[in-house]
Amino acid sequence: MGMRILGWGTALPEKVVTNHDLEQTLDTSDAWIVERSGIRERRIGDSTAELAIEAGRHALERADIDPASVDLLVLATTTPDQTVPATSAHVHDALGLGGGAFDLNAACSGFVYGLVVANSMLGAGNHRILVIGAETLSRITDWNDRNTAVLFGDGGGALLLESVGDEGQLLAWDLGIDGSARTCLKTEVGGKIEMDGREVFKRAVRAMVDSATRTIERAKIRPNEIALIVPHQANIRIIQAACDRLGIDRERAAIVLDRTGNTSSASIPLAFADAIDAGRLRDGDRVLLTGFGAGMTWGSALLRWQTPPSPNEREASTRQAGGSNG
Repeated sequence: MGMRILGWGTALPEKVVTNHDLEQTLDTSDAWIVERSGIRERRIGDSTAELAIEAGRHALERADIDPASVDLLVLATTTPDQTVPATSAHVHDALGLGGGAFDLNAACSGFVYGLVVANSMLGAGNHRILVIGAETLSRITDWNDRNTAVLFGDGGGALLLESVGDEGQLLAWDLGIDGSARTCLKTEVGGKIEMDGREVFKRAVRAMVDSATRTIERAKIRPNEIALIVPHQANIRIIQAACDRLGIDRERAAIVLDRTGNTSSASIPLAFADAIDAGRLRDGDRVLLTGFGAGMTWGSALLRWQTPPSPNEREASTRQAGGSNG
C-alpha cells in the first residue's frame, strides 16, 4: 500500500508587513533583511485554525471530494489557538471531515512528519487523510527584536492524500531529532521566540543535508535526478548552502520565503503548492521535501510526482476495481 496526492491548498492572511514597514520600528533596513534572509514581506493573521480551514478547504475543493470521506486530519502546528482542545478539533468540525483528528508539533519539520505519519496510517487501513501545516507565528514573535521580528510570518498549506494499491508517490523518508540542541530555538510557555541564530544556521544546514542524503540513498537515486527540492523556507542562505552541499542546482529549489517569511510547518506545503501551480512538475518527476526545526528536528521525504486523477478518472478506476472483485 502507498499514497497519492489528490489535492493541495494554501492560505495566507490579507495583512502584509513589508521590510519597509519594519524599518519604521526597528534598527534595520530592507537591504539588510534581504541580504541576510531573502525575505521581503510576510503575512500577519489572527487564528491558526482559520488558516488551516482555508488551506484544507482549497485542497478538498481541488480534489472535488466529499469532506466526510476523509478518515483523518493531521494538523502540524507550533502555534495552536489554545492548549486544549487541539486546534484540529475546530478545523475538523469546520470542514465537515469524517474520522479523527490530532495536532502534531515537530516545529518547522512538522509537515514532513505529518506526511510520513499519514502514509503509515493509510497503510493501516485509512483511505483518505488531510495533512495541514498552519501557523500564526506573529503571536509569539517579539516585534522589538530585529533578529527574529524580520523572519517570521503566518500561513497555511495542505495536501489531501489517498491510499493506493502500489508503492504510491512516497518513495523514501527520514525523520530525526537531536534534543541536546533544544535550547538554541525555543519559546517558553507564554513567551516569545528565542533564537541563537548562528547556532541554528550551522545545525540547520547540516541537518537538512544529512537527512536529505539519507533519503536520497534510501530511494537509490542520485541528487541530479531530483527535479524539485522543496526546503523549509527559513533563510535563503540556508537553502542555498544546502543545495550546494547536496549537489542540487539552486534553480531547482521552490522558493516563497521572499513573500511569506518563515512560516514554520506551513512553509513546505506553501512552497510545494506554489511550484505545482507554476507548472514546474511533470509526471514522474522526483520531488525532495526537506526541513529542520526547533528540537532540533529534521525530516525529509522523496516523492514521485503524478498529476492527480480527475473525479471521472477516480470513478472509472473504482468501477473497474469493483468489477474485478465481483
